[in-house]
Amino acid sequence: MSDQITLDAAVRNDLGKGASRRLRHADKVPAILYGAGQEPQALTLEHSKVLKIQESESFYSSVINLNIDGTSVQAILKDMQRHPFKPKVTHLDFLRVDATQALVTTVPVHFLNEDTAEAVKNGGVVNHLANEIAVSCLPADLPEYIEVDLANVEIGQTIHLSEIKLPEGVESVELAKGESHDLAVVGITAGKGGSDEEEAEGEAAEGDAE
Repeated sequence: MSDQITLDAAVRNDLGKGASRRLRHADKVPAILYGAGQEPQALTLEHSKVLKIQESESFYSSVINLNIDGTSVQAILKDMQRHPFKPKVTHLDFLRVDATQALVTTVPVHFLNEDTAEAVKNGGVVNHLANEIAVSCLPADLPEYIEVDLANVEIGQTIHLSEIKLPEGVESVELAKGESHDLAVVGITAGKGGSDEEEAEGEAAEGDAE
């Protein structure tokens, strides 16, 4: 896990679309915090800080420490709304987490050795079939990302969820549903020209046919 992200927030009592619009004009971001069997809580955050921190991949897949008027609350980001064309965050949804209860969220996938894999050197093309994986784990076990090494993947081979080693304490949400949910994550297919080995096999087959 990476160093925990901390964001300062304040409770807001002025609700409604008009209030949210005024907040945005004042360079604030309206937000909502819910979950853990507690009442939803309306919050306000500084837009400049949110805009900076949202550039970090870990913001979307880590437990965040919300400092709400001096009280620390653990949460994960569940949704972010952005302006359609301006670089502005317009709303955030946070879900409270309980250190003793498993949470369900998605974690990004990092593909290792994608450019140096032997299959790619031989003309193979990497196909990303999933860029994130749904996981279930305790908040303390939540990984920032999951690595999939392509170094030894061959042309024509597809890596499924069951073949990916997850960190200790982390389970795949899909695999827990049964074998039929063993989804494909990444594969390497032959390029348009095929691999050198395939071309050699084709030439040999033609020779046998003559």
